[in-house]
Amino acid sequence: MTKKEKKRRLVAIHDQLAALYPDATCYLQYGGEPWRLLVMGRLSAQCTDERVNAVSVKLFERYPTPHAMAEADIGELEGLVRSCGLYRTKAAQIREASAVLLREHGGRLPEDMDALLRLPGVGRKIANLLLGDVFGHSVVVTDTHCIRICGRWGMYPEKLKNPAKIEQILKELLPVEIATDFCHRVVAFGREYCMARQPACDACPVGQAGLCEWGRK
Repeated sequence: MTKKEKKRRLVAIHDQLAALYPDATCYLQYGGEPWRLLVMGRLSAQCTDERVNAVSVKLFERYPTPHAMAEADIGELEGLVRSCGLYRTKAAQIREASAVLLREHGGRLPEDMDALLRLPGVGRKIANLLLGDVFGHSVVVTDTHCIRICGRWGMYPEKLKNPAKIEQILKELLPVEIATDFCHRVVAFGREYCMARQPACDACPVGQAGLCEWGRK
């Protein structure tokens, strides 16, 4: 496909996804609190959103504010997030990120990509998630669902797994007004139809609309 054809294809796919998931939002249940989304975004690395949501209930009961998290006992904190995997690194980073927020930003999340990337444990995926969901920016969040599925749709070679490169490719293809919602809807689609293993190609509404040839390979 040419770049122009890819743009048309993605807009048409988004229309299909919008009909399927009109109210698609972030799966992390952060209650509208920006700092909590920062913490949960870091915990979600190599961990399911369901697990993070479950763990976060007790985590935020124990440490309800950035100040409380910044002063957390590291051993206790590690115990609370242990089931999310990489618990020592994650515990240290969410504690230090909370301290940096207090020290450099008055406890408020900065609305700036470079400032977000300076927070411990924050990469472009988390920063884009925060900019999109908290501040309403047009962003592309290249999580595992997005990387897998957009590759299957032919937007780039399936073997490409570099999140930063994929982010730039999709930013050039997606209209700014749909980019953020598109990414949330792709996650929902990946959970229901386009799983990594045994995708439901026969039932896929995108394929049935003639917008995906992957299932026919």
